[in-house]
Amino acid sequence: MPEDQRTEASLFATCIVDELYPQVGVSVVRVLRRLGVDLSFPSDQTCCGQPLYNSGFTKQAQQLARRVLASFNGAQHVVVPSGSCSAMIKVFYQDLFRYDPSTLEQVIQLAPRVYEFSQFLVDVLGIQGMETSRAGSVTYHPSCHLLREMEVRDQPKKLLSSIAGLELKELPNAEVCCGFGGAFTVKYPHISEEMLADKIGTVHASGAETLVSCDMGCLMHIEGGLSRRGSPVNVRHLAQMLDSEAS
Repeated sequence: MPEDQRTEASLFATCIVDELYPQVGVSVVRVLRRLGVDLSFPSDQTCCGQPLYNSGFTKQAQQLARRVLASFNGAQHVVVPSGSCSAMIKVFYQDLFRYDPSTLEQVIQLAPRVYEFSQFLVDVLGIQGMETSRAGSVTYHPSCHLLREMEVRDQPKKLLSSIAGLELKELPNAEVCCGFGGAFTVKYPHISEEMLADKIGTVHASGAETLVSCDMGCLMHIEGGLSRRGSPVNVRHLAQMLDSEAS
């Protein structure tokens, strides 16, 4: 792609990816660069503030959110490998700053430029498929914020369906929450565990070898449950499936 036609984007890595699943961040970068994106990474970025916001610590959440707004102020596009974090910036910042008109204006200016990873690939770059091949079968879990707040429904499955040699199997009751919900799993552990058990049951019912999602929070939660049950099912972020160099 000619230099003057390259799409510019800034990566918001998210806390879970940065601290626990850096390999997902690496795959995101590889895929975007392979597609010719001129990618930058603001090194001063930090948490989007969602855990604090969900727990009612408004002032502390605002402090983190203002830093995000400053870090990505000049970005042409902001790509987030998480439906949860992208929804926080794009949707919930508007509630967080509803009584702060000057900051709310910054939020409104940034919001249209914020995209979840699969959404950016399909809706901005116009990617219909990746020249990648994998063997085996997968099923897809649509995380709650990605589906309901970001309104991303078909993009991830479209990308998965394009991978040569990969069989995409339907996940029963796919749109039902896995029980993670960030702070929800800490506040209501018994309810969360029951929801997780139901989700794991549907994963096994799908018959797939690998569970794919676009949120590492959900995958971390489900992976823990699968591991405790001795399940052979693997979990992978969508970016890892699209990254030809990832195992």
